[in-house]
Amino acid sequence: MVSRRLQIFAITLMLFFCCRTLAQVKGNLVDDKGHFVNAHGAGVLYHNGTYYLFGEIKKGETWLVQGQQWEDYRVPAGGVSCYSSKDLKHWKYEGVALAPTKGDTSKDIDTSRVIERPKVIYNAKTKEYVMWMHVDKKDYSYSQSGVAISYKPAGPYRYLRSVKPNGNMARDMTVFQDDDGKAYLIYSSEQNKTMQVCLLSDDYLAPTKTFSRILIDRNREAPALFKSGGKYYLITSSCTGWSPNAATYAVADSPLGPYKEYGNPCQGPGAETTFEAQSTFVLPLKGKPGNFIFMADRWNKLDLPKSDYLWLPLKVDDGKVTVDGY
Repeated sequence: MVSRRLQIFAITLMLFFCCRTLAQVKGNLVDDKGHFVNAHGAGVLYHNGTYYLFGEIKKGETWLVQGQQWEDYRVPAGGVSCYSSKDLKHWKYEGVALAPTKGDTSKDIDTSRVIERPKVIYNAKTKEYVMWMHVDKKDYSYSQSGVAISYKPAGPYRYLRSVKPNGNMARDMTVFQDDDGKAYLIYSSEQNKTMQVCLLSDDYLAPTKTFSRILIDRNREAPALFKSGGKYYLITSSCTGWSPNAATYAVADSPLGPYKEYGNPCQGPGAETTFEAQSTFVLPLKGKPGNFIFMADRWNKLDLPKSDYLWLPLKVDDGKVTVDGY
């Protein structure tokens, strides 16, 4: 009994120090060359013992798109970067995973366009790494999901096409891969008034006709979907442009829903603005059920390349989600 108690204490202590280290990621991440990590709206692929971080490359001058009803600040689309790590603390720059085109405004991934929220999953059947992302025109009038593939986790990725899933607009998005190998595309739709969840084809390269409308008339974006204890949890933000707001979470028995929405998972000073950040991804900690990393962006709308990051411990306890800002 004593030995068992000591073992539990040791595990608890390890988790405590792990969470303390992760909670300190408030600001800029630095890679192995001493450069700031440039990977915004990020997602993480865990594969063969390595974490691969993918995100938007933001560089160049920030400008305001005229004629919008919200503060539509933009920089030239820089493509998608990739970083790798064994411990989530030390990051190696792997290079540009998906390079933009230049000088052809008709191309989905031209620097004149928008490339946002890239997420990568691995298809064990096809042996391909599949990247989904939101692609758009600078005024958000295009609203489609783009897909690219690679045979190496860090890339380079080859861009294939973009689609409106089942004819619906798709903006802020994420991708979720379930334990049974099925994958789902989750995205803001219908002028951001609803979200949709769409089952992907077996090769993960196309939407199927199996989809659901969720969070109807809730005006949510920045989705981050994860699974714990057989339940599916979806964290989203409200639609306030680049300005932060309070997150909420919703719970379902299936990725397709229906979802029941709950309140703000954040607790502590600054919880009402998600600690000045916006959700992008929730990463499960391997071997630690119920323990996750809540990943978010702290946008600097007037100088987008100076936007930084917020990573905090997230826990699920008896169905309740908590992001601890303390």
